Amino acid sequence: MNVLVVNAGSSSLKYQLFDTNTDTVLAKGLCERIGIDGSKIEHKNLIKGNKKAKETPMSDHSVAMQLVVEMLTDAEVGSIKSMSEIEAVGHRVVHGGSYFSKSILLNDEVLEKLELCRDFAPLHTPASIMGIKGCLAVMPNTPQALVFDTAFHQTMPPEAYIYPIPYEYYEKYGVRRYGFHGSSHRYVSAEMAKLLDKPLEETKIVTCHLGNGSSIAAVKGGKVIDTSMGFTPLAGVEMGTRCGDIDPALVAFIAEKEDLTAAQVNDIMNKKSGFLGVSGISSDSRDLEAVINEGPSNPNYERAVLAVNILKHQVKKYIGSYAAIMNGLDAVVFTAGIGENNTALRELILEDMEFLGIELDKEVNAKAKVQPNIIKLSKDSSKTGVYLIPTNEELVIARDTAELAAKA
Repeated sequence: MNVLVVNAGSSSLKYQLFDTNTDTVLAKGLCERIGIDGSKIEHKNLIKGNKKAKETPMSDHSVAMQLVVEMLTDAEVGSIKSMSEIEAVGHRVVHGGSYFSKSILLNDEVLEKLELCRDFAPLHTPASIMGIKGCLAVMPNTPQALVFDTAFHQTMPPEAYIYPIPYEYYEKYGVRRYGFHGSSHRYVSAEMAKLLDKPLEETKIVTCHLGNGSSIAAVKGGKVIDTSMGFTPLAGVEMGTRCGDIDPALVAFIAEKEDLTAAQVNDIMNKKSGFLGVSGISSDSRDLEAVINEGPSNPNYERAVLAVNILKHQVKKYIGSYAAIMNGLDAVVFTAGIGENNTALRELILEDMEFLGIELDKEVNAKAKVQPNIIKLSKDSSKTGVYLIPTNEELVIARDTAELAAKA
């Protein structure tokens, strides 16, 4: 089945066309600056290996989708002959709130419930809705599915997702831990489970999705029992510009001391903290790594080291605590931009963890960078496996969409 996977932002739209019969990506592209001057589309045919870019006005996501179809059916760079060959569309949606615990086909009732999720992810949900409506305008009769970042985490027990604040806030507003990066954790944990020589229900895996946004998950028997992100993607470990877990009283403290509103403090914790806030240099781990490699002679060295050590410390804590709640650990998986490419950070995280049966093969780890394949990073003598598994969230979306569309 040909499935178009769409990931819409407020002024952007990323897409990939899959042949789900072979899990092959036929084409992919990006629409930028939608509704802004200088909008353009960049498209690449991955089978032919050619590409095309076009600067053209895009007033909204409907116009963007029309251009996507034009590129997909283009005589030079197209992968299909007509729009009718797109058999289904899958949409990445960040937050399903308490309404959606699994992927679902789109209909009027589903769209109405999605509107109720705006408050949970005000930066992401409105953009997703614009992308969905843009697709509906261009392909009204094509089955469309919604795949939620929060869905995979809905197997958590109440003691993991209920916050110890007045219970009425959960009942009235749905305040609870939701978790994110679900499609990524789902993909890599399933791939890891295949590598373990035991029944799925007996597997105990910690998945570390480390990127500009990072989250850790405890996956026991193929189901999430805890995850680091919470009501929003701000919680958990230190990230590029996000603070992760802090004392919540700091919000009121900083607001009072700096004469700021709660919204302004929230902005600081989302956009000016993390690697950027601690190092004062950059939100990109590669920039921090470059400074650290220069050594103490660089004036930014100490704070760059501190920023990295904070993340190291936190990830180690999560791995240990998740091993405790699962009563054991079979494997640790690293994925996403930092997890797949930052060899030094992986080594820092896993040093002095022999008590968990982890023995990292440092030589293999040092070479395991920008690899498209699954790589075992642990020694053969290691009781707990350590693996690098490149994530593929789009493939998860494509597979779910194909399965739902086939049943429609």
